Amino acid sequence: MNLIFLGPPGAGKGTQAKRLEKNLRIKHLSTGDMLRRTISSASNIGHEIKAVIDAGNLVSDNIIMQMISERIDDPDCSKGFILDGFPRNIAQADALEHLLSQKSLRIDHLIEFCVDKEQMIKRICKRATEESRSDDNEDTIRKRMDVYHQQTSSILQYYQDRVVLNVIDGMKPINDVADQIEKILAV
Repeated sequence: MNLIFLGPPGAGKGTQAKRLEKNLRIKHLSTGDMLRRTISSASNIGHEIKAVIDAGNLVSDNIIMQMISERIDDPDCSKGFILDGFPRNIAQADALEHLLSQKSLRIDHLIEFCVDKEQMIKRICKRATEESRSDDNEDTIRKRMDVYHQQTSSILQYYQDRVVLNVIDGMKPINDVADQIEKILAV
C-alpha cells in the first residue's frame, strides 16, 4: 500500500505515519527527515539545502525526486510507503506519477490533514524548542505554511480523479486521528 499524507508542517503527518509504519510495515518516507539527514552530512548539497530551508524556501524538485526514487527502491519499502510532505505542487505530482509508473507502482490513497494555522504555529514552535530544531522558528514556520497553502492546494484537484482522496481532522487527539486513518484504510 502506497500513501500520500498531505498537510501543512506540524499537522501530525509524521506521527501518524510512524504508527502505520509499525502496524502495517509500510515505510514512512519524510522528505523533511531525508533533507535533515543530508544537511547533517555536511556535504556541499547539505550546506545548499540548509541555506534554502533556513530562508524558509523549498528545496528543488530534482533533489527531492532523486532522494525519493532511490529510497523507494530500498528493500524496506517493498510492502509500501507513506510519502510525508510530498508532493507539494503539480510539477512534483507529475514527476512522482512518472517515477511510480516506471517502477510499476501507484498511490493507493491520499489523506489530507486539515488543521488550524495558528494552532499549528504554536505546536511547531513548541516542537522546535523540545527538539532543538533551528529550521522551526515562528517567521520561518509562517512562511512555510503560506508557501504550502499557495503551492499545495492544487494537488488535491490533481489527485481527485487519480486516487482515493480523503480529508481528516488533524486537530483531533492523536488516537482519534489514527482511528480516522484506520477507517479510511480499512485496517
